Amino acid sequence: MFEKILRIVKSPDLLGRIGIISGILIAFRLMAAVPIPGIDSTRLIDLFNSNSILGFLNVFSGGALSSLSIVMLGVGPYITASIVLQLLTMIFPKLKALYYENGSRGRAQLNRITRQLSVPLAALQAYTFLNLLNQQGVFTDFTPLSVITNVIVATAGSLILVWLGDIITEQKLGNGVSLLIFAGIVSAIPETIRNSILTYDAGQLPTYIAYALIAIAVVGGVVLVTQGERKINILYARQIRGMSTGGAISNTSYLPIKVNQAGVIPIIFAVSIILFPQFLSQIIALIYPSVGAILADWSNYLLQNQWVYSIIYFVLVFAFTFFYTSITFEPKEIALNLKRSGGSIPGIRPGEPTEEHLGTISNRVTLFGALFLGLIAIFPNITQAITGATNLSIQGTSLLIVVSVALDSIRQLNSQLALREYEIS
Repeated sequence: MFEKILRIVKSPDLLGRIGIISGILIAFRLMAAVPIPGIDSTRLIDLFNSNSILGFLNVFSGGALSSLSIVMLGVGPYITASIVLQLLTMIFPKLKALYYENGSRGRAQLNRITRQLSVPLAALQAYTFLNLLNQQGVFTDFTPLSVITNVIVATAGSLILVWLGDIITEQKLGNGVSLLIFAGIVSAIPETIRNSILTYDAGQLPTYIAYALIAIAVVGGVVLVTQGERKINILYARQIRGMSTGGAISNTSYLPIKVNQAGVIPIIFAVSIILFPQFLSQIIALIYPSVGAILADWSNYLLQNQWVYSIIYFVLVFAFTFFYTSITFEPKEIALNLKRSGGSIPGIRPGEPTEEHLGTISNRVTLFGALFLGLIAIFPNITQAITGATNLSIQGTSLLIVVSVALDSIRQLNSQLALREYEIS
């Protein structure tokens, strides 16, 4: 560990890259502390403390939504646009061909389309949040001019964060968008510790011990599942040239199938579906106020009833994990590529048998990953039920993001160190 730190210190290039990333993250946190005007801060804090959905969305804004800052949307619109475009590539063959056949140029074009799609999504999300929070009495001034101004500011703030995320990604020490979310989650740790100390009660010592043990177990489980993968052995046939004879097998490799192939995307899908009735009620209320009010009451009941909300949330995350994995992992394409390259799975014939075998393994692995993601999504409710304390809550989604980003950044840092060692030798 100390040797690795010493190698980083001796590399001016790496220190410069780390300095750029640190400066951008500090700038992001400063922007997250600048609120838009006309807010009732007390009402805003109470609302976020009582609404787990808003707390989840606050995670993906990097902590900027809870203060309704100028970057309150975070990189959420960009993430949404990326998911939408990924789904569209599976529906429209031209987009899929652009991604697979045109290489880096095609990916650059898709990235540009994603940014363009982020603009209307950011404006729509900003208006929806502002209107929803106004209904909860958060704003002291909600005139049409202030709404338009705040929508423009929030949209611009989100696009600025996407640009800063690209600069971070260019440093090749981690994904920029993920690191911005990571910074927002980590920045809330000191305040959480301070609140726990201020509200400490000696009579609740067993509760705090149980909380600490659960937190350690969850962190270990998240690390294990994040790095977990099923390795499928692949054998490649040796090419025989001239009169040369040899074994039929030249080398052995493996195809990894990750336990959590979908990441946190199914959780984002599920939250979007849960929030959709509220968004729909606002639109219907403009035309049929009575119908919109009924739909709003129904959606509020779903969000406020913890048992109903947890069950629906778990089922949606579980289902979307299978749905997204089926889109991103294509056994037919993999089987075809293996056949073209002369590879095969031992004991399995190329073609359809290989496709079926890969599909079966993927479904079994995804089953465990879907259960894991579903439990992670509703973990705040589980911890509150076990500890009986409303001020103690383990955000499983936050832990999943922090662990994934940390592991990815460490991997890229090790790659950069290995590259520099190779150049020196």
